[in-house]
Amino acid sequence: MNDSSPERQDKFRRYRARKKAAGLRELRMWLPDVNAPGFRQEAERQAALLRGLKGETEALEWTETLRAQSWKDPD
Repeated sequence: MNDSSPERQDKFRRYRARKKAAGLRELRMWLPDVNAPGFRQEAERQAALLRGLKGETEALEWTETLRAQSWKDPD
């Protein structure tokens, strides 16, 4: 499955060059696995720590505004 042949590497090199020429940038991120054991409990624990803190509503409204703008949602 892990084909690291020179032909495959060249194919992806050309692919990345085309994307870069189109003005795009590659971004790689490691994110929490939402299916991992304990993820939900940890997310709920962290949310509980934030619940009721000063600025919680403003922070949620700000993130929702950013999300709506980035996806160009109609208001």
